[in-house]
Amino acid sequence: MWAIQRASRPFNFSIRVLRSTCAQSTLEIGGGINGVSGLLMPQQAPTVTSVPSGCYYHGARTISVLSLCCHSLSTQAGAKDAGDEDAFSELEEPVSAVAVKETTTGEDDGDGSESESDDNEDVGKTSHDDLDLPEHEADSTAKKKSKKSVSNLFKAISAAQGSSIQHVMEKWIEEGKELDEKEIAMAMLNLRQRKMYVKALQLSEWWEKSRELDFTERHYASRVDLIAKVRGPQKAEGYISQIPESFRGEVVYRSLLANYVAVSNVKKAEDTFNRMKTQFPVTAFACNQLLILYKRLNKRKISDVLLLMEKENVKPTLFTYKLLIDAKGQLKDITGMEKILETMQAEGVEPDKSIECLLAKHYVATGENDKAKSVLKKIEGDELEQNRWAYPVLLPLYAALGETEEVERLWKACKVSPRASDTIAAIEAWLKLKNHDAAEAACEALLKSTKLMSSHYSSLLRVFASNKMLAKGKEVVKQMAESGCHIGPPTWDSLVKLYVEAGEVEKADSILQKASRQNQRKPLFSSYMTLLEQYAKRGDVHNAEKTLHRLRQMGYNSQGRAYQSLIQAYIKGKVPAYGLRDRLRADGIVISKSLDGQLTFIDPFKKSAVTDLLD
Repeated sequence: MWAIQRASRPFNFSIRVLRSTCAQSTLEIGGGINGVSGLLMPQQAPTVTSVPSGCYYHGARTISVLSLCCHSLSTQAGAKDAGDEDAFSELEEPVSAVAVKETTTGEDDGDGSESESDDNEDVGKTSHDDLDLPEHEADSTAKKKSKKSVSNLFKAISAAQGSSIQHVMEKWIEEGKELDEKEIAMAMLNLRQRKMYVKALQLSEWWEKSRELDFTERHYASRVDLIAKVRGPQKAEGYISQIPESFRGEVVYRSLLANYVAVSNVKKAEDTFNRMKTQFPVTAFACNQLLILYKRLNKRKISDVLLLMEKENVKPTLFTYKLLIDAKGQLKDITGMEKILETMQAEGVEPDKSIECLLAKHYVATGENDKAKSVLKKIEGDELEQNRWAYPVLLPLYAALGETEEVERLWKACKVSPRASDTIAAIEAWLKLKNHDAAEAACEALLKSTKLMSSHYSSLLRVFASNKMLAKGKEVVKQMAESGCHIGPPTWDSLVKLYVEAGEVEKADSILQKASRQNQRKPLFSSYMTLLEQYAKRGDVHNAEKTLHRLRQMGYNSQGRAYQSLIQAYIKGKVPAYGLRDRLRADGIVISKSLDGQLTFIDPFKKSAVTDLLD
């Protein structure tokens, strides 16, 4: 109740409605503040000691840099300064077609490991923009010109596929080509855009060893981010101790925090946040990280983060409001969602296109059809052709509303000069409307078009998986193989879901194991969860335990949701679970009242009224 009482007082900035509505959510979800193992005790100042982790953030500066698709984990931030958190547009959307950004990179399955949040509907990756890394400041002119700018150095690295970065750079210098910070930074940006993190890390290492240029704090932060992506956050934390103390600033730890959040390492994310809190002023960046985590893992704690922001005088950003709106929408609390929107506007913060997309999605999900149509028309605007980004958003949402005529109108406009993302959204829309002929025609046109990127194949596979169209999915896989398209964790994830939805769980499991062995890359968290949930439904304790073990081997630790699925496997299989409660405690999993009841149910040593009498 303390948070609710505090929420009624006037604040330095108006987030009263936000806190009060979130505090109400605390009670709705169960347990209230007293049920939260976490941030605040009644006699304490707001201090954060519990950070469930998971996803990254995405820049929300303009709609062109937003990506609400399910696998985009890199932030294209719009932060105006180190504390401005307009970053992280990745709002963990379950609707794959809610893509507000046309892909500007050539490959989304690069050579770095991918991270995924704890939830299929809750995915995101951090962006170097948010982290204030050098490859974004060094070439502001190129950024203004085009996000598609490609450096000559990047072209040389890409062309020399079998060569090391060392060899490429030596050859570059021998040929007398220009090499300055701007060229290297642009090449780093290009590598990151394509998620070629291994190459980017090698270039960063060469850069430092060659001493061609002096490293700054932001360069070290970039290295931390790349090490975390390629070798894991714990290796990155070890590297921080090697950084000269004068360069171990907030942006370095920001990189570490973001990456621990990405792999859902709760304890490490908590420790990193608390360390930052003692060394640096609390920023909206760090608080938004907590909101991302709690939105996914424990919405009861959102109000505590807002109290902390108020105490530390951290002003909520556009992205803060976006997270809160999405949290209320996920709870299907439309009234609360609208109150947050009103508060945001009262503070002079106008909703951007990504927020409008969120509103439309949640209105559709809750059956508020008239409100949804109104927002969709606002997104569309007067000149749809000038808002090409909107097609992938509008098509599936209109289909969810059953608006066949609207889908036909939009698809007719798209077909004049269709992009792959438009066509995939149209296929999804037609399938929702049960118009398989139109979906088939759109799919055929897409597969016969210009060379597709792996991101397009992956999105197409997800659409077929959600509609249990295994045959069509296999056709896409065959074309991917024939085209020589490079595939990575997001595409493996789509394949796993495709075979699972078709009832071929063992095949899906085999694909994931082979892919991870052959490519020595880290599958997404959601890939393991898809398998784990299916084994839980079957009561297959053996394979559920094996999948959880593999998930932990990949570095995805302290996963409450994974343990919940494991418990369901024991319950369904009617198998007693020895020591499971101790395992949860050892991994730092908070045992809620409902979870305690489930553990008691499968406890081999539980006592009943009869056993009590006999004892």
